[in-house]
Amino acid sequence: MTLCVDLSNFQEFKPKTMEVLLYTLAIVITIISFIPLIKNDYWTFRVFEFPRVQKLILTFLVTAAVIYFCKPSDEKNLILLALTGTIIYLFKQIIPYTPLGKKQILKAMYVNRENNLKLMISNVFEENTHYDECLKEIKKADPDVVLLLETNKVWERETSMLEIDYPFFVKKPLNNTYGMLLYSRFPLHNSEVKFMVEHDIPSIHTQVELPSGQLIQLYCLHPTPPVPNENPRSTERDKELLIIAEMSKDHPLPVIVCGDMNDVAWSYTTELFLKISGLLDPRRGRGMINTFHAHYPIMRFPLDHVFCSTDFKLVKLKRLSNFQSDHFPIFIQVQFEKNAEEEQEGQKLEADQADKQEAREKVNKI
Repeated sequence: MTLCVDLSNFQEFKPKTMEVLLYTLAIVITIISFIPLIKNDYWTFRVFEFPRVQKLILTFLVTAAVIYFCKPSDEKNLILLALTGTIIYLFKQIIPYTPLGKKQILKAMYVNRENNLKLMISNVFEENTHYDECLKEIKKADPDVVLLLETNKVWERETSMLEIDYPFFVKKPLNNTYGMLLYSRFPLHNSEVKFMVEHDIPSIHTQVELPSGQLIQLYCLHPTPPVPNENPRSTERDKELLIIAEMSKDHPLPVIVCGDMNDVAWSYTTELFLKISGLLDPRRGRGMINTFHAHYPIMRFPLDHVFCSTDFKLVKLKRLSNFQSDHFPIFIQVQFEKNAEEEQEGQKLEADQADKQEAREKVNKI
């Protein structure tokens, strides 16, 4: 018996199916690209702020596929218009965090060790047991101040030898992945561990004394991310960031805010934080320097941050080697300069009345 199959209908169906799939994909990409413009705190809106580079690459690929595979039609023109708008929007969001963008923090023209601070921040991943590798990376980077996040009592014990080289410290180990260990070569003053928004989410507030005697206000943060298994809303994270923004704006000392913010550099919350605080982002104009996820190269985002007041200029900023954590450590070297504030005053993002009102509303939530 001979089985005959008529493929003519299948061949007619295949191009049409391809068009439907591509158009559907184009619509989905457009929606998830613009959905963060809806300023809702629920995670389904906030989480789409993270993969903007990935969305941009995917949008380019889908646009090319639509041009090549889809027949000319009004529908194709509308889809291409939507995709073009998406590309422009995503590119504008990303460009400030590339070498094509304007640098917010100027480069230091000389190094004055008396007014210099080298800072290393590392989310170690609480379940990680590669303590020796962490210590080796710290020794290699040779920072003046080390902030270790997601640290429990085991991490406190296994890194306690840091106290030899870093005799000043503030510790708050916890078993909920939000513990903090801060070690410093330089004297620390007025150190406090605060629970500003959530009863089990600490932040460290301290003043670092540089060799010159200049004091710096340091805020160390690790708010919860807006993801279902952590916190379904960004409300608490946003509130903590904006409380610190207000404190930074009004502080008489030079300010550094650092930590795993669980927010990408280009999110509207981070931009609002910069506007309210008057702090500068050293990533702007230099590169994204993605720190998470260390094990998945195609899904990496800049989640670990250092923001500085206009009193500082940048000496060095780089990502360090991973020691089996899900985050890369980040290293920054900044320099306090008396004339820097005057030189960099125009670098700040300015908050308008709408920004200030939005910040007040977020701080007053819960």
